[in-house]
Amino acid sequence: MRRFAHSTVAKSIRLARLSSTMTADTQSGRVVVVTSGKGGVGKTTVTASIGYGLAERGYRTCLIDFDIGLRNLDLHLGCERRVIFDFIHVIEKNCRLNQALIKDKRLENLSLLAASQTRDKEALTEAGVEKVLDDLKQQFDYIICDSPAGIESGARHAMYFADEAIIVTNPEISSCRDSDKMVGYISSSSLRAIENRQPVHQTLLINRYDANRVKSDECLSVHDIEEMLGLSVLGVIPESAHVLTSSNMGQPVITATGEPAAIAFDDAVARFLGDTREMKFLEPKQNFGFLKRLFG
Repeated sequence: MRRFAHSTVAKSIRLARLSSTMTADTQSGRVVVVTSGKGGVGKTTVTASIGYGLAERGYRTCLIDFDIGLRNLDLHLGCERRVIFDFIHVIEKNCRLNQALIKDKRLENLSLLAASQTRDKEALTEAGVEKVLDDLKQQFDYIICDSPAGIESGARHAMYFADEAIIVTNPEISSCRDSDKMVGYISSSSLRAIENRQPVHQTLLINRYDANRVKSDECLSVHDIEEMLGLSVLGVIPESAHVLTSSNMGQPVITATGEPAAIAFDDAVARFLGDTREMKFLEPKQNFGFLKRLFG
């Protein structure tokens, strides 16, 4: 496991540095889609924490919720009561873009464009999405798109215009199999692929990882997942009860100082920006419960 961890980090760093270089050479902001083939793997949690981490480092960051009809990203950021205008309002020109953007009260560099709860997904149009993204690129360094699972309308539009993609998966065969389909879809059906430009830079984020279950052969190891999907690993987020607590409080998990999941998210943001961070939380925890009961 230790040998693998170092090799994975090395590959992650090389690709992340390439991404950082491409960003530096681009005057406008970059569109990053957070996606998966299967629902419930933690995409919105990832979007909120990666976006928060980028803004915390000084990057102008906008988060967009593409899950039309099932808005959730505002809850993870604790701004659900402040949503007046949404993504569809902007596309249909019922308001100006800046009227719909919600600025985070904790970080001045972080904004949210919420999804509509009342409109159908078909309200998204290619021309409308492209116009909104082009306008956002002039204001922000990163536009992070929280995509629905699979390849429905919201997901297709989010992936189509992506410059980079973070594929979120859980350490389960079904989740990885569905993620593999998304890797192939982005490689063949994104605007970059259609125009024969530099491919979308794809990395993998493994969420809800439990090294003890891996040791017991109850779920896939990081090595198994990397071999199955053929992507560099951006981060490994350990299973944590604090994730649900943070979400219920409207706080991105990355803000939970000292918690393993928060540390892992902070490391993932650093790797995304090209920094060197060793993978943590890959080894099983020692169980001292019996000894504590015996001698405590």
